[in-house]
Amino acid sequence: MPFLTEIKSRLNSTQDMSKITQALELVAASKMKYFQKKALATRSYAWSLLDILELMESHINEHPFAEKRTASGIVFVLVTSDKGLCGSLNIELSRKLFQSAIWKDTDPSERILITIGKKSQAAALAHGVQPHKSFSALGEDINALTALGIVDTLVDIWNKETISKVILISPHYVSPFESHVTFKTFLPMDADMVRTHTQFKIAVHEKTQPEVDYLEPDKESVQEKLFNQLLLVLFLQSFYELKASEYSSRMVAMKKATDAARDIITDLSLEYNKVRQATITQQLAELASASDDNT
Repeated sequence: MPFLTEIKSRLNSTQDMSKITQALELVAASKMKYFQKKALATRSYAWSLLDILELMESHINEHPFAEKRTASGIVFVLVTSDKGLCGSLNIELSRKLFQSAIWKDTDPSERILITIGKKSQAAALAHGVQPHKSFSALGEDINALTALGIVDTLVDIWNKETISKVILISPHYVSPFESHVTFKTFLPMDADMVRTHTQFKIAVHEKTQPEVDYLEPDKESVQEKLFNQLLLVLFLQSFYELKASEYSSRMVAMKKATDAARDIITDLSLEYNKVRQATITQQLAELASASDDNT
């Protein structure tokens, strides 16, 4: 009987756990749809701005954000979630960065790491790397003002002219079952930067490269507005791509956990019924034996 009680206890706890994972799966599915729309809309807008940047390439070389430098310092911005229970998403993002050739080939004294999300900060410390600055607990209703605070931090580091590149390490959302870890150039704004952000873009038609002429407003105003807007949108895009990937991964992980719990429940129920049946049979046999002894 004690063994029967233990099985029953495990069965009840597994059933309770399956209810929790199923609820988390439904919540994640709902939020995934919301951030999927945000990510795709922001991505489309960002790509439109990058198309404009490509057309302006011959006119922007003198701007500080497009400056090509000989400095060897690199800023790495690792973007992860604050919470876990989303499969291997955060682990994969951190692993790709710390095992990448560009990270290993950059001298430790010339690497600057910015972490966004509690999981990226924890991963950095686990690898013995102290982040230059960490941002966490970013609300899912992030606004332009909050995003500008992070963007301004990156721009301030860039303006010190001791680095040659700012790279974002973040997921690119493809589907609920697929996302890719990407290394996207944030600064400088050159052809390589455009390529890293549009590497998954499928060209529908051949793009022309018309000669751009600036009338009103003047060229400098267009450049300044474009650069500022592009930096903000690219950061927001990375954030929404992360959230879409995070909730997709969490939905899939919780579905797998729920399915696994159901399999365990089936096995435990079968085992419980077998032991219970055996116990009843044994008790009946003992009663019959006792009855025979009395006659």
